[in-house]
Amino acid sequence: MNGNFFAELKRRKVFKVGAAYLVVGWLAVQAASIGFPAFDAPPWALRIFILVALLGFPIAVVMAWVFDLTAEGVKLDAETSGSKRLFAAATFLIVLALGWYFYGQPSFRKAPLPGETPALAIPAKSIAVLPFESLSVDKSNAYFADGIQDEILTKLASIADLKVISRTSTEKYKSKPEDLKTVSQQLGVANVLEGSVQRAADKVRVNVQLIDARADSHLWAKSYDRDVKDIFAVESEISQEVADALQAKLSHNETNTLSTAPTSDADAYDFFLKGEFEEREAESSTKPEVFDQAVNWYRQAIARDPHFALAIARLANSRMQRHWFVERLSESDLEQVAASAEQALAFAPNLAEAHVARGIVDYFGHRAYEQALAEFRRALELQPNNVNALQYIGFVHRRQGRWKACLSELLKAQEQSPRDATLAANIARTYCHLRMWNEGERQGTLSLSLNPHTVDAMYAVLLSYLNGKGDLNGARQALETFPADAHMVQDTGHAMAEGLIGGRGYVSVMEKKFGAALELFEKGRSNLGEGARLSARATIHVLAGDAAAASSESEEARTFIEKRLKERPNDLDDLIQLSWINLALNRQNEAVVVAQKATEVLPLDKDALVGTYLLFNLAAIQAQTGHPAEAIDLLRRLLSIPAGQVATIARLKIDPVWNPIRTDPRFQALLAGPELIGPDK
Repeated sequence: MNGNFFAELKRRKVFKVGAAYLVVGWLAVQAASIGFPAFDAPPWALRIFILVALLGFPIAVVMAWVFDLTAEGVKLDAETSGSKRLFAAATFLIVLALGWYFYGQPSFRKAPLPGETPALAIPAKSIAVLPFESLSVDKSNAYFADGIQDEILTKLASIADLKVISRTSTEKYKSKPEDLKTVSQQLGVANVLEGSVQRAADKVRVNVQLIDARADSHLWAKSYDRDVKDIFAVESEISQEVADALQAKLSHNETNTLSTAPTSDADAYDFFLKGEFEEREAESSTKPEVFDQAVNWYRQAIARDPHFALAIARLANSRMQRHWFVERLSESDLEQVAASAEQALAFAPNLAEAHVARGIVDYFGHRAYEQALAEFRRALELQPNNVNALQYIGFVHRRQGRWKACLSELLKAQEQSPRDATLAANIARTYCHLRMWNEGERQGTLSLSLNPHTVDAMYAVLLSYLNGKGDLNGARQALETFPADAHMVQDTGHAMAEGLIGGRGYVSVMEKKFGAALELFEKGRSNLGEGARLSARATIHVLAGDAAAASSESEEARTFIEKRLKERPNDLDDLIQLSWINLALNRQNEAVVVAQKATEVLPLDKDALVGTYLLFNLAAIQAQTGHPAEAIDLLRRLLSIPAGQVATIARLKIDPVWNPIRTDPRFQALLAGPELIGPDK
């Protein structure tokens, strides 16, 4: 039957017609791809031409099947089979048309990649404020142009009727990008605001233009020549005119926000803008000296205007960022920062940034989650497009173990900040914790496409191989794609052996290449403190089975860390480091006690994220010190909750930290058991 069928296709020249159509169609598409741009045809015209050409192929093949080419011309087969073919062809074309229709429906289309917004989903009242170009002769005035752009963006962000993209997602674009349509799609906005600032002495010129990015057409443009002291009025006027041009509905409070100046002192404002410029650099580099410079500018601004609530709030924020990511503040310093945040609120109770600062003090300083959530939610009420407040709500919910809410909020924040590499990396690590490896790798890859040096994104991609698949070869290949100077060694945030050694080094450990692990660690340790450096070296020696080789270093590290713990007895980084130092010195009981204390300082019900790291570290220390039953019980618990960044069956099979208990029947049974995938709540 098949032979007869193909013979019939051949007789009717179906194959010849199909081949001829493909050749002619390909030539036509090639000619169109050259000719359409030459005549300035819009990009969609070529896409439609290609789609029509593709649709014509099945039609041509069907026609060749149904009709006979005879001496009298093209005729429908007079036999019964001809009418059957005509009916079948009609059915085929109807099915093809229905499939085409349903594919076009939103529910049938594949979800776009993060950061890509379908044109139909872009709201008309949406805007991105692109970086303002500094035209000042004095290049050191670049901070001034940045500051004006940021203040206009902040004012627009307070309008609930607008979708406003965060600065983090716009800052890497040029002031005047050539392809605004691509910018529109990448950011998910209909409009962009471009501008330039030229400052000379006490005069300033600001040029702005509002553009419909989808059509690449100007909606409005204006120039402002003012004294520097009148810059607040310029920012308010621009914000108001943009809102009017986009027909945004403003509440009474929103109108007041647009017209309100943060300070009446132009010099104080200038100091503040310099502080903001340094703060952005500090949060990107996490260099303590840059944080210190930002704080210095903020303090000069406040000295000029003691009631400058915005500067006071941002000062509090800067100190808390340094506390969380660089070096812990003392309790007295935390109280001082909290008092600053309260002072900002007293001066400006409706200032969103003041509520964010107060929330960060509660979150970073005291893990007072409910108080922090109340402040972040109030900030969102005052400034509906405040993506920082929305992110922090997601981060707090992650600490609380409210995983579904966390993901929902972070993904919503990504809609407002689609080009934020750090946010994408945070979402990636969250997916990894939930053992959702494909999603984690996807977000990690997106983050790296935006910023190849995003360490958390590298970890997410690495974890998708190590923890998701137990694939050391895949992990090694992934490492080769990362920048050569990305050693992934951090001083904080990874409370276990891998966190002390770093991602690159730990892959070498798992490959039993301990000398290479030491070498990689030494290359990437430039930003680490002395205790972290020595404890990491000791950990590598422990896992290599030659702790005695680093006994003198380990003793030095123990003295150093114990001295520091007297000043801050609950510091988690020091406790984790000391647990491995004690292990290297064969002080097994002390190692367990210290690791246990860390879990008590920050139990799982107080932090559902870091708490899993601390429990995992305790299990590792127990496994190394002859307590297999306790270690296996903890691992079983970790496998039953979101803890994919530390405990997965695939990872347990290849991680040398479990070698001392690997042959234990209870451990082997654990490897054959289940693990939770996805959020449990």
